[in-house]
Amino acid sequence: MIESSWGGEILSESHSEETENRTAAESGSSSTTANFGAAFLNQLHSVDSGDLTAEEVDSIAALPSGSALLIVRRGPSAGSRFLLDQDVSVAGRNTDADIFLDDVTVSRKHASFSRSGSLFTVVDMGSLNGTYVNGDIVEKHALVDGDEVQVGKYRLTFFASRVDKAAAMANGAA
Repeated sequence: MIESSWGGEILSESHSEETENRTAAESGSSSTTANFGAAFLNQLHSVDSGDLTAEEVDSIAALPSGSALLIVRRGPSAGSRFLLDQDVSVAGRNTDADIFLDDVTVSRKHASFSRSGSLFTVVDMGSLNGTYVNGDIVEKHALVDGDEVQVGKYRLTFFASRVDKAAAMANGAA
């Protein structure tokens, strides 16, 4: 059994009798299968925001590896969702922006969301009103699940892929 810093079981191991009886010549392959523990899976699939709709929870759970979701929590068009599945997505008031935020408090090219593997970073693009993460103004910030990004009047909550979150938790990161 492997335990993480959150105190619950992450993996349990099971061995097949047939696999254990293989000859020494065949022992190059592993005879251990790892299974995620129930407590780990429950925590993994839980979302820490109590005001999400069932549809939003399902959308977050369905995110493939290497993607993330921004949900507009406050501001114009609250409830809108933006999928982050490109290496760079630009948020701004420009109609050509990947994340179009139609309000005068948003610069035409306000912020960009960059992906490197399964990690996402928000970068302010010289906006007039600044970009905030969890209430702090930032020029560049690595995002973690549940971070609130403010762009003008918009407050967007960042949700990482549950597949990537499981991998990070299994590797000891939260």
